[in-house]
Amino acid sequence: MWDVPIPQYALSLTTVKGAPYPRNTYYRKDVTRTVRNTSVAEPQIGDVQPRELIVTIYGLYARAEHNWLSVASLVRLMSEVGVDEPAVRSSVSRLKRRDTLRSLPIDGATGYTLSPSSLKILREGDARIFDRQRATLEDGWVLLVFSVPETERDRRHELRTYLTRLGFGTAAPGVWVAPGNLAQEAQDVLARRGLDPYVEMFRGNFLAYGDVKAKVRQWWDLEELSSRYARFIASYRPVARRWGTRTLADQAAFREYVLMLTVWRRLPYLDPGLPLELLPARWNGVTAGTLFAELNTLLREPARRHAWSVIHG
Repeated sequence: MWDVPIPQYALSLTTVKGAPYPRNTYYRKDVTRTVRNTSVAEPQIGDVQPRELIVTIYGLYARAEHNWLSVASLVRLMSEVGVDEPAVRSSVSRLKRRDTLRSLPIDGATGYTLSPSSLKILREGDARIFDRQRATLEDGWVLLVFSVPETERDRRHELRTYLTRLGFGTAAPGVWVAPGNLAQEAQDVLARRGLDPYVEMFRGNFLAYGDVKAKVRQWWDLEELSSRYARFIASYRPVARRWGTRTLADQAAFREYVLMLTVWRRLPYLDPGLPLELLPARWNGVTAGTLFAELNTLLREPARRHAWSVIHG
């Protein structure tokens, strides 16, 4: 293990790596995000990319259809969120290369399924988006340190990427911290990715020194996260008002829902779900979460009806 400089605080620690640990139930079902490669240019719809929309559609509707959608259905559904057929086919090719989608003709119709690894990622991440429970002070903290040989730089980058997506912040170089209720999820993800041999993980409480509320501002970029929540609220509060006062067409609900969900599903992977006592007053992440829940209630069923009409039409 690296000889890591520890900042001026102390933790009461218990190792949890490899030990049984009861998993918190804080998830429901529907969609999660897949690993993105932002080095490849791709046409964008607003601030989302076509392949992100495809993953959203597959997560919402393909899994209920024996994990398969025809190309014809996908092209039509994507056209309703503003993506033309060439962009759909180009994005599907990218997703195939990443083994997110796999080609599977059925009864002479060309179509695609989610790969087994993609299905597992979707299942594991479903409720992080739809029903995540915020950590409490009683949950304590999980502390993680890692050492990766210089010859395995790619694994080091992969490890940092997954820790960030799990909600870990950086307490010091090589020292990562997250709310304690993320411990089991972190163990599962790192083990599945073969990254656990590089890691030591501990569970404990903040004892001293300094103000932990001030510390979390150093460990996470709460200002940037708050800005992202503010943009979501500004974009989608008018949508909730519009749908809350009148009934609109199922097709319109489908467009609003898929676009909204694709934007939202990034945010739970940036937010560690810190206890409210450690967050700034009137934290707008709570407002954004309430807004998302309202939109999910308003749009989910009419969007589903329209998707089924296209898939089975």
